[in-house]
Amino acid sequence: MSQLKLAMSEDLPLREDRRTAMKQGQVELVGLPEAAGAPQAIELRHLRYFTAVADAGSFTHAAERMFIAQPTLSQQIRRLEEIVGTPLLQRRREGVRLTPAGTVLLDASRTVLSLVDHEVNRTRQAAGLGRPRLRVVVPPGLPDALAVEAASALRSAAAATDVEIAWLEAPLDAEFSLIRQRRADAGLGWLTASPEALPAPLDVMSLGDFEPDVWVPSAHSTACRGTISLDELARMDVIHGPRRVEPGIYDAWTRVLRTVNPRFEFADPPLRHSLPMALAFAATAERPTAVLTGPSVIAESRPGLIRMPRAMVRQDMALISLEHHPLTATAAVVWNGDLPRPLQQILFDAADGITPPVPAPTGEHEPAAIGI
Repeated sequence: MSQLKLAMSEDLPLREDRRTAMKQGQVELVGLPEAAGAPQAIELRHLRYFTAVADAGSFTHAAERMFIAQPTLSQQIRRLEEIVGTPLLQRRREGVRLTPAGTVLLDASRTVLSLVDHEVNRTRQAAGLGRPRLRVVVPPGLPDALAVEAASALRSAAAATDVEIAWLEAPLDAEFSLIRQRRADAGLGWLTASPEALPAPLDVMSLGDFEPDVWVPSAHSTACRGTISLDELARMDVIHGPRRVEPGIYDAWTRVLRTVNPRFEFADPPLRHSLPMALAFAATAERPTAVLTGPSVIAESRPGLIRMPRAMVRQDMALISLEHHPLTATAAVVWNGDLPRPLQQILFDAADGITPPVPAPTGEHEPAAIGI
């Protein structure tokens, strides 16, 4: 990328029209030395089209998202490959795959486009045409108390500095790819490893450790005891998931359970994403079946033994504790470390003001969502 000069225009005409545009003062090109009789210049639209194809996984879906014709999109990608001098995408029946060169250019493209978007936004602000904007992604299955407190803290910190927050509800993987790829500026999600393990340029502030609720049939021996060991849980059928909602938590907890049962696999929730439905199926299953929620209570809290009302399930299910707290996840605010300093300060201030919710007293526990 260091050898490629960018033309700061997304609507630049090609070939002869390009010279006409320059004469009319519509655009100023910054090009590479001419090769094979043609000026070499990468335009922002080339990078936007390229990232759209890489994100969508196919030219058809990318064209739909960009609201352009697929032949036009294909032509622009071919033009980009001609300028770079090497294939960037492998066309396959099942979609496209990045070449090694394409992987490098994709990362550089995201950096350039993010920088341009931020600077255009700053330019508009200087002209009195808009406010700074912070794009925040929030996974759909966060505990309500944590999500509400975090959102309130972010809104208050942003309002104090006249910054607009654009909210995005979407799953976050263990690498926080949406943020690392600059499709969002920051997010509230789960860490399953140490903060130092996060890839650059991500920064993080931890909010506290959380663990799941464990539900077992009231007739199970562990229900009377009020606790269950990891080994006992791994020998049961366990409903948790689905994986696509939060792959980081799903995979991390699967690895922990496989330390005591190498063949362990989670069972997906039946029919739909619903805790009452999962409890109903678990209560009437032929084999002992537990239901594991996503991170929902502060780690090492003891909610006690609670039974679901019979109106919700066909049999009682007991809410118990997992001994020694082997399944945990750290709630954290994560952001891209190259954000403008004022936007990072909003995240610092918000994270400092977030206090993990206190567990409900015994008998008043509110069921968490199944999975994440």
